[in-house]
Amino acid sequence: MAPFLSRRDLQFQLYEVLDTASLPERPRFAEHSREVYDDVLNLAYNVADRYFANHLREADLNEPHVEGGKVKLVPAAQQAMKAFRDAGFFSAHHDEELGGLQLPWVIMQAVQAHFQAANIGTSGYPFLTIGNANLQRVFGTPEQQQKYMLPLLEGRWFGTMALSEPHAGSGLADITTTATPRGDGTYAITGTKMWISGGEHELSENIVHLVLARIKGAPAGVKGISLFIVPRYRVNEDGSVGESNNVVLAGLNHKMGYRGTTNTLLNYGEGGETVGELIGEAGRGLSAMFHMMNEARIGVGMGAVMLGYAGYLASLDYARDRLQGRHASAKDPTGPMVPIIAHADVKRLLLRQKCIVEGGFALGLYASSLVDDLQTGPEEGRRDTELLLDLLTPIVKSWPSKYSQEALSDAIQVMGGAGYTRDYPVELYYRDNRLNPIHEGTEGIQGNDLLGRKVTQAGGRGLQVLVERIQADLAAAEGLEGLDEIRAALQKAVQQSGAALQTILGKAPDLGPDLFLANANSALEMLGHTVIGWMWLRQATVAARKLPEARGDDASFYRGKLQAARFFAVYELPKVRAHADLLASADRTTVEMEAGWF
Repeated sequence: MAPFLSRRDLQFQLYEVLDTASLPERPRFAEHSREVYDDVLNLAYNVADRYFANHLREADLNEPHVEGGKVKLVPAAQQAMKAFRDAGFFSAHHDEELGGLQLPWVIMQAVQAHFQAANIGTSGYPFLTIGNANLQRVFGTPEQQQKYMLPLLEGRWFGTMALSEPHAGSGLADITTTATPRGDGTYAITGTKMWISGGEHELSENIVHLVLARIKGAPAGVKGISLFIVPRYRVNEDGSVGESNNVVLAGLNHKMGYRGTTNTLLNYGEGGETVGELIGEAGRGLSAMFHMMNEARIGVGMGAVMLGYAGYLASLDYARDRLQGRHASAKDPTGPMVPIIAHADVKRLLLRQKCIVEGGFALGLYASSLVDDLQTGPEEGRRDTELLLDLLTPIVKSWPSKYSQEALSDAIQVMGGAGYTRDYPVELYYRDNRLNPIHEGTEGIQGNDLLGRKVTQAGGRGLQVLVERIQADLAAAEGLEGLDEIRAALQKAVQQSGAALQTILGKAPDLGPDLFLANANSALEMLGHTVIGWMWLRQATVAARKLPEARGDDASFYRGKLQAARFFAVYELPKVRAHADLLASADRTTVEMEAGWF
């Protein structure tokens, strides 16, 4: 079986493109070293390989089902959770006094990338639990953290986020779940939640739901939404698990992919009272929930990257071994066949995959490093870091989700009929990834967020910081051999994107909100490709500097980076202009289309 992750590329991204090895200079990470980080990453690889990759196909073929009133999963999932817990990964990025190692977030994301690549379905349980605990760390009271967060960090309890409802998927302003004060500071929660990943299982002693609901009498819209901690089982005063909290499984959703993660319809308050605790301020539940959602959006983007990466490596392995055809210049039809990787069109398909997954990987890790900068970097630069991270988040979520699907399609194409069968994992990766452009906010939602909010936030400072950083990297790459074409293509993309945004923002007062956002997807595509082009320039700059002294496999690795960067510049960055032109034109086609015309 092909490897699910390139450990060489991970080292390159962390230590050559990013300066992760210098993080121990910061007080929070003073006890760390590169050797510590490498030990953690080696442990992640070994656990992912042994306990997650081993049941990838089994979990897909034997999806969760109800038996005797309980949700049953493949036994290997329970073993995987124990291995993850024993390795200490649930709490690894938290403070030492909470049982953590104070790992940087970029290392934690790299750790999670191993599990996402090995088995995205099973990795969903710790992914959600870690995000739930992170939210409680920011918004929970000390009592709530002691009662609910610590068992999550120990991996004894698992967590979810319960937002959507059957009538209100992404439209959270329309949720109807209610919270009625009980007179003792707690609330009776009543309602139904849909599409809740990890909502019911027997992998942990308890499940802690973070539930969006309206307190009785709260105003309509998002200002009336609050956030509540709602455990599956009530918690006794000594912290032990008590009686049922009447969170009732109403059904399992049967999915195209991600089958290892239960996806549930839950009823709160059915057959008895469901008790919840307010977390954060009343009426500010959505603001608190976005702490977990924005973290999840980066995680979803990384999950998409890792599925695409695993598919790329599988198709690359196949292309090296599969003999078929001969070079067009070969005159003897009886001559030896060549591996399909020798054919130009197969190289094109592989190069495009490489560009997508290694570019997306670089972006996900870069965004994760910004989280560390925001929390532990120099104080004077944190506001710019925050605005840049806000601007990049919709891109980090959406671009890899969409383009990893195209990469996986290319992987199947490379493998031909074999890629379309269950004898190989690529068709499974393809089905798994199809969820990523949907959950945690669709492409439409991300495009509206990017153009409608993030581009203009703080007077457009986030966009200005992005351009400043790109220009600094363009200047740093000047004069390096082999980078002129790459630099020129990125400079053009930056100019085209900037001009298009200036034009559409200038027209905004006359267009009105509906027409202004009609082509927000083009803004997402335009800036997404530009940012990935930037990620490739950063990688190419390192490769160009290292190549003269490199030998053997290292030389091949760096040449591959330079060739992929050139491919992205020549084949992909020219697409920026089409999206820039469409965005600037404020085209009315979609707005003017009427439902009856379809």
